[in-house]
Amino acid sequence: MSTTYEKISGNKARLSFVFPAEDFDTALSRAFQKMRKRISVPGFRRGHAPRKMIETMYGEDVFYDDAINDLLPDAYDAAVEEYKVEPVAMPEVHVDEAGAGKDLKVTCEVYVRPDVELGQYKGLEAEVDLQEMTDAAVDAEIESDRNRDSRTVEVEDRAVQAGDTVNLDYAGTVDGVAFDGGTAEGQTLEIGSGRFIPGFEEQMIGMQIGEEKDLNVTFPDPYQSAELAGKEAVFHVKVNSISVVEKPELDDDFAQDNGFDTFEEYKADVVRKLTERVEKNNENLAKNALVAIAVENAKMDIPQPMIDRQGDYMLQEMEMQLSYSGLSMDQYLKYMGMTREALKAQNEPEAIRRIKNELVIEAIRKAEGIEPTEEDIEKQTVRQAESYGQDPEDFRKNLTESQKEYLKQDAGIEKVLDLLMANAKIMKKAPAAAGADDQAETEEAAPEADKE
Repeated sequence: MSTTYEKISGNKARLSFVFPAEDFDTALSRAFQKMRKRISVPGFRRGHAPRKMIETMYGEDVFYDDAINDLLPDAYDAAVEEYKVEPVAMPEVHVDEAGAGKDLKVTCEVYVRPDVELGQYKGLEAEVDLQEMTDAAVDAEIESDRNRDSRTVEVEDRAVQAGDTVNLDYAGTVDGVAFDGGTAEGQTLEIGSGRFIPGFEEQMIGMQIGEEKDLNVTFPDPYQSAELAGKEAVFHVKVNSISVVEKPELDDDFAQDNGFDTFEEYKADVVRKLTERVEKNNENLAKNALVAIAVENAKMDIPQPMIDRQGDYMLQEMEMQLSYSGLSMDQYLKYMGMTREALKAQNEPEAIRRIKNELVIEAIRKAEGIEPTEEDIEKQTVRQAESYGQDPEDFRKNLTESQKEYLKQDAGIEKVLDLLMANAKIMKKAPAAAGADDQAETEEAAPEADKE
């Protein structure tokens, strides 16, 4: 057998095979022996009709497909390995010549991992929305820890105040008629949160536990429920209980509860961790921006099968994430009013972006001769172990060969990204001028039974 290889485009290759006549004849004989018991020929018991009789009755090529399927797969796999072809889809097979006593000639055209023509990837300039370490961020992080250590205390000796959390029953009417979503029992509401329509929470201030009261309010116009927009309503409200959140004082006792001797030591650790987080986020933002520019400067022709395969992977990825939330893909699609095919089509731009990023990074790695060292791989292993909250030594012991190869590839990617950073100029993006279009719009919420 002889094989030839030809690259016919940036993303397609042709493998041509010539099988000697004797090999094809032998394969035809094997196909006849395998198929003869399935073929009926009048005048013969099943499985006893001569091959020539079957070929006369059903056509000379009746066994060709089976014979070709006998010969081609192993030859194709060997050629893919020999010529280092990277198929991204099943090949399209063409039988150029076949016949008893003749050489079998077959051509396989297959989409392959596309060639990448790199553009500029060194000396890039990128404007990035870099984050800044601020006192407000430190205060917010401390407040988050403080909220975590807070406790809820029932109040029994006073009326409702702003900031209280109230458990209440309510029943709303418009022109004396109840409306959907306007009645509920045992709902909780933080007074001053603005969750309910204007005037509702304010009128509850001063109510005692067990007290009932009619609240007169007006629905905003426009409103999420058009039939209620601008309507005056009355809510009959009963206060079941009042509670407040008690937060710890920001002192040495609070610091000791969080593993430090003094509040100053605790705050210094918060600053350190936030600084590292901001620096890492900024580094990732810059690297992403540089890769995007390098991709824009490159040329490649991505075959559709490669995009389809990435799209399928993204759906599998999404299905796994949904399962962590207790949802199935079918439930999600029903909720969104979409089909699986529509979701895949919606994800296609992201699939293409991922493929281009991977191809360009790999092309830069080859162009620069970048290979990760054992030290690079070890750093990546430790980083990965820490991200899973595992001891690096235990993590390393349990790695499979495929996982080790994955970490090696990741280490190589990191070296490419470091190369881009080392040869780039990163500038902070100027903040956009604030305007009317930048103002966030908030939608008022009506008391509804399903809010909680």
